[in-house]
Amino acid sequence: MKLFKLLPLSLAVAGTLASAGALADNHDTVVMEERLAEVIAKAEERLADIEARAAGETVNVQGAANENTQADLPLGVVFSGYARYGAGYQSGDSLYVGTAGSLNANATGRLGNEQNGGEWQFSRAFQSDGGAVWDLVFMVEHWADASWADDGGVNVKKMYAGASNVFESQPDLYIWAGRDFHQRPQTDLDDYFWMSHDGQGAGFYNMDLGALKFDLGVVGQVEGDMVGDNGKYAVTSKFHGMEFGGLDLAFYANYGFKSEKLESDNDVADSAYQVAAEMKFSGQKFIVRYSDNAKDSVYDLAEDQEALLFSLGGGFDLTDKVGLQYQAAYQALMGDAVEDRANYNIIVRPTYQWNDVHSTWLEGGYNVVDYDDIDATNQSWKVTLSQNIAIGGMTWSRPMLRFYATVGNADNEYTGTDENGIVNDPTDLDTLTVGAMFEAWW
Repeated sequence: MKLFKLLPLSLAVAGTLASAGALADNHDTVVMEERLAEVIAKAEERLADIEARAAGETVNVQGAANENTQADLPLGVVFSGYARYGAGYQSGDSLYVGTAGSLNANATGRLGNEQNGGEWQFSRAFQSDGGAVWDLVFMVEHWADASWADDGGVNVKKMYAGASNVFESQPDLYIWAGRDFHQRPQTDLDDYFWMSHDGQGAGFYNMDLGALKFDLGVVGQVEGDMVGDNGKYAVTSKFHGMEFGGLDLAFYANYGFKSEKLESDNDVADSAYQVAAEMKFSGQKFIVRYSDNAKDSVYDLAEDQEALLFSLGGGFDLTDKVGLQYQAAYQALMGDAVEDRANYNIIVRPTYQWNDVHSTWLEGGYNVVDYDDIDATNQSWKVTLSQNIAIGGMTWSRPMLRFYATVGNADNEYTGTDENGIVNDPTDLDTLTVGAMFEAWW
């Protein structure tokens, strides 16, 4: 493990020393020293990403807008993405385990409980004569599922341009405009985007305020698969880069509003807001979020509802071969326009690494939805055993092949009402699924 950690840094330094002869020809030792410092700093950032993945924390690998400050620009078009595809044989009432009324769709755990899909991104970087770094990014995605979409197909998810190093006093400030993934922080084991504001607009990342950095964006929600917005807008902000004795702190504040396009729609609230704090420490992450007229997104503009979330997750290396990942959360939804309820879930995933290729994971999850004004409690549980073949010996190593079996049950005492207001019959669904899939990010 120690050798693996030193490898990126060693390669970076070796690559720089290999170019020393060319620099020496110009007698520019100062430039060589500065270049060496840049490469070492970049390698240390990469090492931090590696260690975060080893602790079970999701790290963005899509080449997002705010990561376009590298010292060396990649040559040509860069292809990156994320995908998972496979097949599951259903031998029970349901292929997947889910709880009716859950405020988090995958609260019983994602392993062996995920649908197929992928995101494919192409980017091209440029550098101006003045030193500004530009990029163009294009992404398509394929996630439509019959449970919530009328048809499938590939949709454009990103098309934006941006630039950094355009102000001498703010070299890391990245300014962008277009369509992008936007402010979508995620927890891993339940695959939950606890904020999501994808859309079209403009903004900036990494404004240096001294002790912290500041992100700001103004975006409109895209209208289905169309090229325009639907009249719902969000102002998003994030304060980050605050580190105190091993604690990495970030704060979010978002405001949603509507345009004249929706002025006559009385079902849409005039405004919504969110505030949240995210604390990372020793490979663990604690989140608290409050939303008014919203839940995960201020695009919701949902009148008379509030949502409160507490979430704790992370991972530990127990031995060189044994690890443990976990996720626990409490979320409440309240208001005159909703069915008040509390949602509790816990997921535990012990892992065993046989060697640099083979590993075994066992994931157990339990989820409860407890209604306040209805005498009903919905609950589900799931256990998945997965035998994995991966490109490396770390938990996060991808590509990975998985061969898995899932058993579980969802006991739903309340599943809503029909169009006449009559309460639907309760359901009790068993799951027994055997499947195979691949997962990759690159």
